[in-house]
Amino acid sequence: MQSATDLPLPGKRDLDSRMRNYAIAMGIRTAAFVLAYFLSGPARWICVGLACVLPEIAVIAANAANQRRKDVRGRQRPLSTRHQVHGPR
Repeated sequence: MQSATDLPLPGKRDLDSRMRNYAIAMGIRTAAFVLAYFLSGPARWICVGLACVLPEIAVIAANAANQRRKDVRGRQRPLSTRHQVHGPR
């Protein structure tokens, strides 16, 4: 049985939350690029690596938040291809 605390955020609040988290991640990415300009040695390359990887991590996190919302709403995941073609055994 679902409780009120299990319900997803309203669409606007969910979108605002994900946009805020993405903006924070892109701010960190920008700071990493700026630091890479001023630093040298391994620290520079760590900042460059972080700046290159962070956008993908931010998108995956936003999609994962969206997936959690779908799971709470009770949507069923599609059956595997084997079940769709042959039916359950």
